[in-house]
Amino acid sequence: MLHQLASVAGAIMVLLAYLGYQRNWMSKEQPLYNVLNLVGSALLAWVAIVDRRWGFILLEVIWALLSVPPLIAMARSRSREAANGGG
Repeated sequence: MLHQLASVAGAIMVLLAYLGYQRNWMSKEQPLYNVLNLVGSALLAWVAIVDRRWGFILLEVIWALLSVPPLIAMARSRSREAANGGG
C-alpha cells in the first residue's frame, strides 16, 4: 500500500511539473518545477528499486539527478545576490 501511495504521489508531482511547463505556469528555471521533478522522480525511483524494475530505476534516477543542477545553480545565485546586498 505504501509503495502504491508513493508511486501515485511521485507520478502526480512529475505530471504537475510537466503540465505547469506546458501551460507556461512554470519555467524550468523555477525552483518549484525542479523540486516537483526531483521529489516525484525520487519517489518513483524508490518504488522501482524496491520492485527491481531496472528500466524504471534508470529513468527515474536520471530524471531526479537532472533536477539537481538547476536547484544548485539557483541556490548559488541567490547566495551571491544576498552577499552582494541584492537579496
